[in-house]
Amino acid sequence: MTHPFLLLQWLEGQLGLHLGNHVTYTWFVMLVLTVVAFLATRSIKLIPGGLQNVMEVVVSGVEGLIDETMGHKGRAYFPLIATFALFILVCNLVALIPGFFPPTANLNTNAALALTVFTMTHVVGFKEHGIGYLKHFMGPILILAPLMFIIELIGHMARPLSLSLRLFGNMYGHEIVLLIFFALVPFLLPLPMMLLGVLVALIQTFVFTLLAMIYIAGALEEAH
Repeated sequence: MTHPFLLLQWLEGQLGLHLGNHVTYTWFVMLVLTVVAFLATRSIKLIPGGLQNVMEVVVSGVEGLIDETMGHKGRAYFPLIATFALFILVCNLVALIPGFFPPTANLNTNAALALTVFTMTHVVGFKEHGIGYLKHFMGPILILAPLMFIIELIGHMARPLSLSLRLFGNMYGHEIVLLIFFALVPFLLPLPMMLLGVLVALIQTFVFTLLAMIYIAGALEEAH
């Protein structure tokens, strides 16, 4: 996918750097989130307003989703889940800014996120249950344990693949559609496509975050 002009890519060229668009824009998103977090918390008030009010709504929404999906134990993993949600959302929304590239339209970014979910799922499982976590892979009947272990292992290995490909496919496809329409109808496109882009960004963020919570919640549960 070739963009006619990418602002940060141009700046890279001026500085003689070649980091890759997904790396450059990932750092840009990290910088945006850091600045927003600083501005929202530098002067916390009892009655919030402005940016603090917006961030409190976002935090409350993520907390409510964690409570509904993971139960009371899920609160311990709020920093991880909230980071996924905010990072992916901003990465997706970057696609709506002319001259900017969404890091989630690159498979490397999504694979890194998916592998983090995969690793944390099993870290949480062993932390919660010890060696007994392996019962999750054995199935309910002991005689079927060898077969179930192979099936469960394949299923767990497929999780990072499905997480990364789903997010990549949707965001990459969205980028291609935007480029095509901007080339064909540059003056009529913006409003309807921007609204569609916001919807795609929100849905893909919700799906990835929800699946991450479901996987971690499964690791927290007792094996049956």
